Amino acid sequence: MQSILVFHSIIRWAILFFGLWAVINGTTGLLNKRSFSSNDKKSSLFFMIFCDLQLLFGLILFFSNGWFNSMKAGMGAIMKNPIDRFFTVEHGFTMILAWILVHVGYSKVKKATDENKHKKMVVFFGIALILILISIPWPFRADGIQRSLFPKF
Repeated sequence: MQSILVFHSIIRWAILFFGLWAVINGTTGLLNKRSFSSNDKKSSLFFMIFCDLQLLFGLILFFSNGWFNSMKAGMGAIMKNPIDRFFTVEHGFTMILAWILVHVGYSKVKKATDENKHKKMVVFFGIALILILISIPWPFRADGIQRSLFPKF
């Protein structure tokens, strides 16, 4: 399971890179009134693909690290413990919400008229990126929740 956690930590950086790239592409396209390009599509697609990989690794960790069994035993104790609550409820729920926004956004961008594609990129991917940034267990988070910036191999 340690290798899955390492991959989960590394993919975080790819998601942040591609998410930022997609939001910057959307913002510059919107401000410059530029037509939707293959570069815009690539940034959106890579953001979605890496979010899919991250969800897969996250679900493997959730079900194999005992978080799911803790939930089955009762939510009362989990909700009283900030570390358990973060990893069992807050982190997972917010990240899945961000994943949904990325997928809905990607679909909306594909179906939008050329002049609205960048706006949809900025809205959907921007909100998803904010949710992702909020839910990462950064080193400055409370004791027990924080994780290092780079995994230990």
